[in-house]
Amino acid sequence: MDYAKLANDIAAWMRAKLQEAHTRGFAIGLSGGIDSAAVAALCKRAAGDEVLGAWMPCHSVPEDEAFARMAANALGIDLLTVDLCPVYDAFLAALPAGTDMAAANLKPRLRMSTLYYLAQSHNYLVAGTGNKPEIMVGYFTKYGDGGVDIEPLGELYKHEVRVLARVLGVPQPIIERPPSPGLWPGQTDEGEMGITYAEIDAILTAWAADEKPDLPADRVAHVEGMVARSAHKRALPPAFPVKRQ
Repeated sequence: MDYAKLANDIAAWMRAKLQEAHTRGFAIGLSGGIDSAAVAALCKRAAGDEVLGAWMPCHSVPEDEAFARMAANALGIDLLTVDLCPVYDAFLAALPAGTDMAAANLKPRLRMSTLYYLAQSHNYLVAGTGNKPEIMVGYFTKYGDGGVDIEPLGELYKHEVRVLARVLGVPQPIIERPPSPGLWPGQTDEGEMGITYAEIDAILTAWAADEKPDLPADRVAHVEGMVARSAHKRALPPAFPVKRQ
């Protein structure tokens, strides 16, 4: 694949989406990870200075901010800090006791609301940072980081994102970071999913080619289960099909 051409093609597609929506630019959450940095670079290529990056700490790991700022500085993007800790704490205090995961998923949902506030205030679109394996296995928070206007990386496998990030000038330390949603210290994508991105990429690639994945059956079954359980995340809310006479 010609990744230089791919970068230009995605940026052109993003500009077309801006024109269709009669908007001027993009708002994006910068987490310090490779996906958000790559999308931020694409936003810059597509919309020039009409890009607003947001660092939205919510009891976040301190090093995440350093990486988010590294990305913003390298790409020439303004970075706005919106501290969500007080909002998150007040929200939890108002809610009945729940599970740790329910509490953790409030963070990306607060970030989604913040990005839409910023985007609407500037007449921007919210650029998502999901890649194909994350979307297919449902490794995102519904109406959280999944609540966006466009997904520039949505059809790219993780190994393709890494190559594209290099072409886009994303700093190498960010490319080499273990992917993590940063919801709690020590969390990693692969640790939580129980499978590597390389395995997911291989399985999805085989399925796309209508071939049998060359991986152990238990790994394939693991991905099959994730895809099936997360189908509701990739669809609009279903409505009861009323049949009128």
